[in-house]
Amino acid sequence: MKKLPVILAVDTKDELIADQLISSVSNKIDHIKLGLEFYLKNGADSVARLQQKHQFELFLDLKLHDIPNTVGAATAQVASLKPKFLTVHASGGSAMIQAAATNAPETDITAVTILTSLSQDDLNEIGYEGTPQSRAIEMAKLAVKAGAKAIVCSPLEIEGIRAAIPNEISIITPGIRPKGSAGSDDQKRVLDPKSAIQAGANYLVIGRPITGASDMAAAAKAIFEETR
Repeated sequence: MKKLPVILAVDTKDELIADQLISSVSNKIDHIKLGLEFYLKNGADSVARLQQKHQFELFLDLKLHDIPNTVGAATAQVASLKPKFLTVHASGGSAMIQAAATNAPETDITAVTILTSLSQDDLNEIGYEGTPQSRAIEMAKLAVKAGAKAIVCSPLEIEGIRAAIPNEISIITPGIRPKGSAGSDDQKRVLDPKSAIQAGANYLVIGRPITGASDMAAAAKAIFEETR
């Protein structure tokens, strides 16, 4: 069966639970997101064990954000895991993104633009000018120029970024809510899977609509049908 254009968000700190979640969808999803919570609790060895057992493409979601020297050194430390994607914050600037790209040449450095948990009011409070879309587009342009090969944005910013940077990058979007999902959890700028794909997303980051289902494989299959 064709694998879904989905990155499964395995949002747990427990290695056994992560193992079970990955195993449950291994015949339908081959991209797995492991984040900061998991990495800080278990470390690189645990990530490597899961990779060796399940042979998935790793989306290592650490959202690095510090001075260029520190981010470059941190990136070098995880490069041995050979993540397909490694996230950094685009707001860290060109030099920081370039340092990450230099220290992990086999990884697609993935720049996070505006978090999906942030609304227009949140941006105003932080002091960002413009809308989430205008800020995300400018951040994406900066990041790609600095060496990022993928962008994370909400589904509402996909079309604008794709128009500004056509066919040069992978666009990865969280904030995906399949039909029938209960609420949007802590994410404020969301869209359904089919609309996100049609807008130009390459990968959809989906967690709880799949991992919280009683039948994960069935939930993944339903998302596949929804994106067709």
